[in-house]
Amino acid sequence: MVLATRTKLWTSIASRLLCGSQITSESMQGVELAAAPPRIACESSVEGENKVCQCECDVGMAEPRPQAVEEENAGGNSSFAHAVINMVAMLTGLGQLSIPYALENGGWSSAFLLIGLGMVCAYTSHLLAKCLDKRPRSRSYTDIGQEAYGSKGRIIAATFMYLEIFFALVSLTISLHDNLSLVFPGTPISARWAHMSSSQLMTVIAVLIALPTLWLRDLSSISFLSSAGIILSIIIFASVALTAIFGWVRSDHEIPVLRIRNIPMISGLYVFSLSGHIIFPDLYKSMKDPSKFTKVTIVSYTLVAALYMALAFMGARMFGPDVSSQITLSLPSHLVVAKVAQWAIVLTPMTKYVLEFAPLAIPLDRRLAGSMSSCARTAVRGTVGSVVLVVILVLALSVPYFEYVLSLTGSLVSIFISVVLPCGFYTKICWPSLSKPLFLLNVLLIGFGCVLAVFGTISSSKSLIKSIQGHTSS
Repeated sequence: MVLATRTKLWTSIASRLLCGSQITSESMQGVELAAAPPRIACESSVEGENKVCQCECDVGMAEPRPQAVEEENAGGNSSFAHAVINMVAMLTGLGQLSIPYALENGGWSSAFLLIGLGMVCAYTSHLLAKCLDKRPRSRSYTDIGQEAYGSKGRIIAATFMYLEIFFALVSLTISLHDNLSLVFPGTPISARWAHMSSSQLMTVIAVLIALPTLWLRDLSSISFLSSAGIILSIIIFASVALTAIFGWVRSDHEIPVLRIRNIPMISGLYVFSLSGHIIFPDLYKSMKDPSKFTKVTIVSYTLVAALYMALAFMGARMFGPDVSSQITLSLPSHLVVAKVAQWAIVLTPMTKYVLEFAPLAIPLDRRLAGSMSSCARTAVRGTVGSVVLVVILVLALSVPYFEYVLSLTGSLVSIFISVVLPCGFYTKICWPSLSKPLFLLNVLLIGFGCVLAVFGTISSSKSLIKSIQGHTSS
C-alpha cells in the first residue's frame, strides 16, 4: 500500500512536470525535481473578464495542458500515515551516512544543533503549507516562489533546486566510488591509456552501466524505484544497529563534548540531512486532508531526528575518531551486514540517476515537442543527460571527498531551500496578515540561515581545498 502511494505520488509529480510545474525530492535523500516557465494570461483573452484562456499557452511556447491532468491533481488520496511514511522516506537518504561522523567531529552537544535545525526545518515546512493555503493555485516550490516574488522568485527557487540535485548526484557518485573498493576489494582492473586507480575504473564502468537508463522514454514504468530510498535507509540503520547490539564492535569510545571549530562544517551536513522542502508542496497536495500537513511534519521530523540521533551515537560510540564520513565504510568488512549495506550503496546510484535526471529531461522534451519527432527528442534528451552525467563523474573522481562536498551542498544550497527561502516566501505572501512577532521570527531565521550558510560554506570550502592540495602534493 505504501509503495502504491509513493508510485501515485511520483505519477502525480511526473504529470505536473508534463504540465509545466517544478518539483524536487531527495534525497539524498532520493529527490525528483523539475522546472518550467510560469504561466501567464493569453494575449487574446479579454481583459477584465473572468474567463479561462482557451489557447492553453505558457511563456515562450504554446503547449497543451490536458484537462485530465488538472482533474487528477485536484485532490489527493494519501492518508496521514502514508504521508508520514513518504515524508520520512524523502528526508532519510544519503545524508544519514554522515550523521555519526558529524556527531563525532562536532561533539555530543552538537546533537542539540541537529534537534534545533530539525525544529526550524519543521517550522519552515509549515510555512510552505501556509503559502499553499493562501495561494491554492500553487502546486510546487517554484510556484510559491512565483507567487511571492514573480518570475525572479521562480528563477531563484529553480536555480537552487538544480544546484542541489547536481551536488547531490556528485556526492552519490563519490559514495559509489568509495563503496565499490570495499565490495570488490583487490580487483585488478587497469587500462594503460587511463591514469586511474582500480576503484576509479570500476566507478566509470558502473556509471556507464547506468547510462542507458537516461535514454528511457517512459519514466512512469520505473516509478517504483522511488522507493529505493526507504530500503536503503532501513538497510543502513539495521546494519549499524545490529553491529552495536550484537557487540561485533565494542561501543567504548568517548564522544567529545564540543568541538566548536567544526560546528560550521557539520552544520552543513545536518542541514543537508534534514532538507526535503522542494517536494513538500507535492506531498501536501497529495493528502486527503491537507490541514493535517503540519501534524505530518511534526511527526515525521520527530521520527527522523530520533533515527539520526540513534544512528549518530551508535556510530560515534563504536568507531570514535576513526568513524568514516560514510558509516558503511567503518563497518568491519567481514560482517555480512556490512556487505549488504555497501552493496545497497553501490546499487542505489544505478536506480537514482534516471529519476534524478527527470527534472531536466521532461522539460527539455516538452520544449522540443513541436519541432522534433519522438525518436529525435529521445536522442537529444539522452545525449544531454549523458553529458551531464559524465561531468558529474569527472567531478566526483576529481574531488572524492564525500563529507566536504556534502557539507558544501548543505551550507551553500540546502540552507536556502529549507530555511531562508520558505521564510522569505511566507513573509511576502502573508504580509497583510503577518503579526509582528511572526515577522521578527522569520527575519531572525533568515539571518540565522544566511550566517550559517556563509560560515558553513567558508569552512567546508577551506577543508575541501586543503584536502585537494594535500592529495595533489602527495
